[in-house]
Amino acid sequence: MPTAISGGARIRTNTPAENAYNSLQSSSNSIALHQLRLSTGKKINTAADDVAGYITSRALQARNGALKSALNAVGEATNVTAITQDALDNINTLLTSIKDSTATASSGALGTDEKISLAKGAYRLAQQIQFVTDSTVFGGRQLLQGAYTGSWVVGYYSNNSVLSVTVDLRTNNSDYNTSSIRANGSKEVTNNFNLNATKAANDPFGLGNTSSFAGVSGLNLESLNEVGNVVNGKVDLGIFSVDNITSTLSSLAEAMNNVNKVASYLGGIQVRLGSQDELLKSQITNYNSAISRIEDADVASEQLGLVQSQFLQQSSLISLTQANQTPSSFLQLFR
Repeated sequence: MPTAISGGARIRTNTPAENAYNSLQSSSNSIALHQLRLSTGKKINTAADDVAGYITSRALQARNGALKSALNAVGEATNVTAITQDALDNINTLLTSIKDSTATASSGALGTDEKISLAKGAYRLAQQIQFVTDSTVFGGRQLLQGAYTGSWVVGYYSNNSVLSVTVDLRTNNSDYNTSSIRANGSKEVTNNFNLNATKAANDPFGLGNTSSFAGVSGLNLESLNEVGNVVNGKVDLGIFSVDNITSTLSSLAEAMNNVNKVASYLGGIQVRLGSQDELLKSQITNYNSAISRIEDADVASEQLGLVQSQFLQQSSLISLTQANQTPSSFLQLFR
């Protein structure tokens, strides 16, 4: 703190000029600081500005960056669930049409030719189910062939260990396992959505030479194409015959139920991801607010401080000029 010492009539030491110079230097430094803060918009530009604030703001920025990455991961996981759900909805619509054709074929008013036509049309829908399965892809991986599983980091503990959400569409996922109805009416415990058990990798829905479709043992949609084959000189209606059509309807209904259960499993994950998305957005906003409070400059306050320092600078210049004139006044004694 400067002290008002005149130094008397001494000319070797000009204490008032030194005080004025120090004040001028201080006001100039203050002007430079305010101008830096106004130009960068930041109150903390180096660690020297606020040691504690600098550490806190950098920690918050690191946390915020991790949350933004987690938000991107939530978006990717949501995309996977949405794409898969759309495919399953499409498959369910196709299965509904197949079941409707089967129900129509159960009518005693229809002849053999009509039933064969219904079966052939239903088989085309079954082929489309296979097409939907094969074309449901994300990130270069098949989603509906019974082997897909993926995890996304959607949060972090305070020690930076991760919190993740997993989408598991493998056939052994216990979240959608239950007893299924065989095509012959008996029961068997199997996967609700048994996409690749006893099937080729490129035939997950059992359209080839298999005996299971969508977790229903004994149901083979390839059999739709065999309706109307001639066996021992007679037209064989196969799964559309009077003896088999009730089991076929029951099996198709169970297959639809199994498909819907997988869609419900994905729906639950999607609801959770939606909640996490909202949470992360809110947290990112709050972290941004905290960082701003710590290190952003108050423009109005800085401008006020700048004007004040500029006035002090001008007054210090005037005082320094006057103080430098004081020693010359004592030289008048030698005249």
